[in-house]
Amino acid sequence: MSELRLAAIVAALGGELHGDGGQIIGGLAPLESALESDMSFVSNPRYQQQLAGSKAACVIVSPALLEAAQQRGACIVTDQPYLYFARLTQLWRTHLRDARPRNSVAIHPSAVIDPEAKVHPTARIGALCVVERGAKIGADTELKSRVTVGEDCVIGVRCLLHSGVVIGADGFGFAPNGERWEKIEQLGAVRIGDDVEIGANTCIDRGALQDTVIEDGVKLDNLIQVGHNVRIGRNTAIAGCAGIAGSATIGAQCTIGGGAVVLGHLQIADHVHISAATVVSKSIKKPGQYTGFFPLDDNAAWERNAATVKQLHTLRERIKKLESGT
Repeated sequence: MSELRLAAIVAALGGELHGDGGQIIGGLAPLESALESDMSFVSNPRYQQQLAGSKAACVIVSPALLEAAQQRGACIVTDQPYLYFARLTQLWRTHLRDARPRNSVAIHPSAVIDPEAKVHPTARIGALCVVERGAKIGADTELKSRVTVGEDCVIGVRCLLHSGVVIGADGFGFAPNGERWEKIEQLGAVRIGDDVEIGANTCIDRGALQDTVIEDGVKLDNLIQVGHNVRIGRNTAIAGCAGIAGSATIGAQCTIGGGAVVLGHLQIADHVHISAATVVSKSIKKPGQYTGFFPLDDNAAWERNAATVKQLHTLRERIKKLESGT
């Protein structure tokens, strides 16, 4: 099976179809590159010009763009086009890509599963994965190739861990001893809830004494570092190359942009949104959008501005004296 009809899509996902339900959709594509057999979406009125020029067979739009969409061809109207398109991709995977024959072996022969680990019969374990002693893998969870799940770590149901993920490596804990460092053994584990997705080569360290916890619905991008004893609240999403230092607590329904850093032992409230490349150096107690980075500039101007910033405290003291008349 390599195609779907518009009527079948609407029957499965809802929405209001304007056009021929018998129209065959052969692929999903962005507006600008869609072919005459493809389906696309637009959720922002700013892209109305691209909508007019798109060759797509059908476009998913909001009610505000109905008239513009009808001028160019078939459309499906829904209040949340982006969400509708997300569900369409799920439908596409289920009915199209997964319709092709695939290996029915749940655990790849090259995977190493400790006899004392517990893997649900419906879980899938990819090539070269390692599941260590005492680890638990929940129902319908999939580990892509080269995933490592350390001792006693728990992964919930319907999770997806992409290639190279490491769950339960030792946290970074050392005590100074003169000129040397003395290792603090990491005695906790990692507990991951249900419906969590973790991107390629992301690492989540085990706790020092208590567990590192990733709650239900969390989405982590590629190359994220989550330190020991961190707790990430339900449905929080974190973009690539972010770093969460040890013992930080991040609330529910938060977003953290790529390359952002959260320092250790901080508390982040629910519904906090942190911009890319921001360094969070203090706890955030109120919901909202937070940004903290020095804007890009040519190097000479940047150096002058940086030098000025370093003098702000002195300038402030001088202004206070002038205002006080001393």
